[in-house]
Amino acid sequence: MREILNKDEIKKTYRDVIVNAAEKYNTENRKMEERDTYGKAFLQIMNLWEVDEQVRKFTLAKRFAKIAASLMGVEKVRIYHDQALFKEAGGGLTPWHQDQYYWPLDTDNTITMWMPLVDISVEMGMLTFATGSQEVGFLGNLAISDESEGMIGQLVEEKGYPITRASTMNAGDATWHAGWTLHAAPGNSSDKMREVMTIIYVADGAKITEPKNQHQENDRKRWLAGMEPGQFVDSVLNPVV
Repeated sequence: MREILNKDEIKKTYRDVIVNAAEKYNTENRKMEERDTYGKAFLQIMNLWEVDEQVRKFTLAKRFAKIAASLMGVEKVRIYHDQALFKEAGGGLTPWHQDQYYWPLDTDNTITMWMPLVDISVEMGMLTFATGSQEVGFLGNLAISDESEGMIGQLVEEKGYPITRASTMNAGDATWHAGWTLHAAPGNSSDKMREVMTIIYVADGAKITEPKNQHQENDRKRWLAGMEPGQFVDSVLNPVV
């Protein structure tokens, strides 16, 4: 989707706020060569809306939530969490993966908005999708890793999913993808930071499931405020937007 936010809104209202918050709360300080594949893929700073009042205005924006609800065909959506995904100059590829592998949720009605804060090209690490792949559902315990890159990459080839990505995106454009969609991104071969902000939404009425892996247990404790399996996703960290 083009120009969900215009350039003035990005430049004057949101970019500096998000970048400053990401820099303040980033905990990755290892050199690139000291990191594994996951660590080289991006700087990942989560739930900035919790700790920064200006970022809160971005993450809880009704404009974005309305698009998310419309795309999922539901009346109301809640925040699962936000995350800044900054791919450094020289950063590595983001392996093929599924986001919802990490989420202990009983619904497929999830969606992620991925919005660059600067103009980006494929060379900076453009998000890349296997079109239609959300149909495959849960593929097992495949975290973002060299293993997921190999196994899911092979699956994408075997299934013949069309590979889709934009050649360029302007600051304020956004892609949207379902939680089970297979996706990846190339490394950043430019000399600029790929600054992207994401928001994950879940349909109102979803319930928490028994975690299938340690990542889901960690998510239950952190992004669902420790609520128990069987309860509705309605903690203070998951407001209706």
